[in-house]
Amino acid sequence: MRINHAQILSKYFDLTGRQYETFVKLGELFRPLNDGINLISRKDIDHFYERHVLHSLAIAKFIQFLPGSDILDVGTGGGFPGLPLAIYFPEVRFHLVDSIDKKIRAIRYLTDALELKNVTTERIRVEKHHGKYDFVVSRAVARMDKFYAWTRKNISEKNKHKMPNGILYLKGGDLAEELKNFPRTQVIPLSGYFDEEFFKTKKLVYLPETKNTKR
Repeated sequence: MRINHAQILSKYFDLTGRQYETFVKLGELFRPLNDGINLISRKDIDHFYERHVLHSLAIAKFIQFLPGSDILDVGTGGGFPGLPLAIYFPEVRFHLVDSIDKKIRAIRYLTDALELKNVTTERIRVEKHHGKYDFVVSRAVARMDKFYAWTRKNISEKNKHKMPNGILYLKGGDLAEELKNFPRTQVIPLSGYFDEEFFKTKKLVYLPETKNTKR
């Protein structure tokens, strides 16, 4: 039986009552909002929790962000992966950026309605954003060479975590050619975290950034 409600999250994560209620409310708010703005594909709305929320939370399977960390979500679109991660990590600060005004306005509405105090938003192209963060997260907004060029400046040199700061990038398909110039990348198949069919071709790419990072 396919699970399309927020209960799919409890299959893989131990959520507090508040977290679960917030995820449920996110879905309730998102559907009518998406009808008007088309933040995600309308054919995906019935798979909202699997293909968007759970997909975003794959990052939380790979790393537990420490309290006080700063995370930049680039090209956040409908708020993914930033909003689900902000719900899951309430003591971590998330800055969600996108160049499209209507998307940022929609995310601000959701942030206010969900009372997420750890989320800020900005309508800006990331090339013009110069803040520093522990990690940059995103869902496949560009090829890695472009994305790395855009965001390398935003990665702080001061590490809080055991693993180096860097990029956490959700992508699908065969990435061998795209990542051939990035030998330091670690590619994690999401099928190792989640058993739904959707995740068989999905991956998380981790690119650590250090002073001596080589492409």
